Amino acid sequence: MEIELTPEQDSFVHLGIEQGRYRNHSDALKEALAIWEKRQRARVELLASLEIAELELDARLGTTYTEETIGNLAEDVAQRGRAKLKGN
Repeated sequence: MEIELTPEQDSFVHLGIEQGRYRNHSDALKEALAIWEKRQRARVELLASLEIAELELDARLGTTYTEETIGNLAEDVAQRGRAKLKGN
């Protein structure tokens, strides 16, 4: 397979090779593709989560918060955060 880079991209890859981040163009391309794949997988997961959330909202499975209960929610989140920081 042959891939044509723009002059800017080629310079960027050469800089990475000169700095010792990559041994050659192939290594740079492999890392770029791995990062792209990771981003695409995260995007697919996010879209799936959004679809599930929409279905749950349509089915009225969500929780309704009032001014009274929102304070409880904030305190609950803070307590869980503190527990996580302590390692519990």
